Amino acid sequence: MVSDLSSFACVDGLRVLRVAIDETDQEYGTTTLRDRRMPMILNEEQNMLKDTAKDFVTNNAPIEQLRKLRDGDNADGFDRDTWNSMVELGWAGIPFPEEHGGLAFGYKGLGVVTEESGRTLAASPLFATVWVGGTIVNLGGSTAQKADLIPKVASGEVLLALALEETHRHNPYGVAATASSSGDGYTISGSKKFVLDGHVADKLIVAARTAGSAGDRDGISLFVVDRDADGVAVTRTKMVDSRNAANVELSNVSVGADALIGEAGGGADILDQAVDIARIGISAEMVGAAQECFDRTVAYLKEREQFGVPIGSFQALKHRAANMFCELELSKSCVLEALTALDEERGAEEVAKLASLTKAKVGETFHLVSREGIQMHGGIGMTDEFDIGFFIKRAAVCEQTFGDVGYHRNRYGELEGY
Repeated sequence: MVSDLSSFACVDGLRVLRVAIDETDQEYGTTTLRDRRMPMILNEEQNMLKDTAKDFVTNNAPIEQLRKLRDGDNADGFDRDTWNSMVELGWAGIPFPEEHGGLAFGYKGLGVVTEESGRTLAASPLFATVWVGGTIVNLGGSTAQKADLIPKVASGEVLLALALEETHRHNPYGVAATASSSGDGYTISGSKKFVLDGHVADKLIVAARTAGSAGDRDGISLFVVDRDADGVAVTRTKMVDSRNAANVELSNVSVGADALIGEAGGGADILDQAVDIARIGISAEMVGAAQECFDRTVAYLKEREQFGVPIGSFQALKHRAANMFCELELSKSCVLEALTALDEERGAEEVAKLASLTKAKVGETFHLVSREGIQMHGGIGMTDEFDIGFFIKRAAVCEQTFGDVGYHRNRYGELEGY
């Protein structure tokens, strides 16, 4: 558990910032936060949150913890005490409204926390529960669903997971699972793959068809399903990067009408927005991991000697390091602009473009940096003795999560009218 009182004070600081913003809005009359362009930089409070997050994950969730979870075949795949400490710091409630127990500090705040957790490859439900599941409920949930679930997410009482994919490639509209009307509710059947945190989630958000066929945008509906409900079978899959995922089988699972999120057949409207936010979130994690991988590689270039000199003095390696540095800076700018767009509540089309641009760019960069890290470490980089190998594994999984580079290049082109 966290003992640093300054870390807990950070939560109160976020609330104070929210009050200050509200008072400013009142002072300027009709001018609101959304009307004023935010600078594409971190403010003092966001930098404070970033520093707190960096200190926390460095001391409480280092890569050594991930190695221990992997080697010990931990049943959860993450440390419960560490997650509870993250919740106490307020991380699980950062983007949600105060009326539902959140901090209303925006996605840029959540982004800096996620970036720092990416640096240590911290294992936690933050992405699946907050970035994905919590966002879906916050965007499309009924008043009752928001009042019930969001406070439980913010307090760490409930873990969520999105059961969307049905193949090994990202296809958000390729939903074949069905949800047929049955009495006062629905009966759901189908199979889901690559459900992040599916085996530890208390509730699944299941995408199923109430109309149409696989590939159609219309006809997809979203349902909240208890993981331990009759007819739900969850099988954990051990990912190469030690990230949690699961396969889910649903066989005649009965849910009430109140389990439906949004309108029947209109789930794609919610999914489109929520998955774009999730893509930006995973990009923030990736850029943090890529930066840490780069930092470790540069440090190794300075200490490893060949022919009596550090290999970092070789011009060819300098050029390759400089290239990685430039790509990382571009990637950071993409992530920051995308997070800023979310907090400014720009139009869905602009957010969609930025989400695909960011996911593609950061995916390319993480791919490059993780592989260069292995190359520059030489043969020892391929062994489990060095932590550098964890980064290439995380890159491989993150690249596929919610669409790889090819998928997003194509999507960006289509959004631009090509």
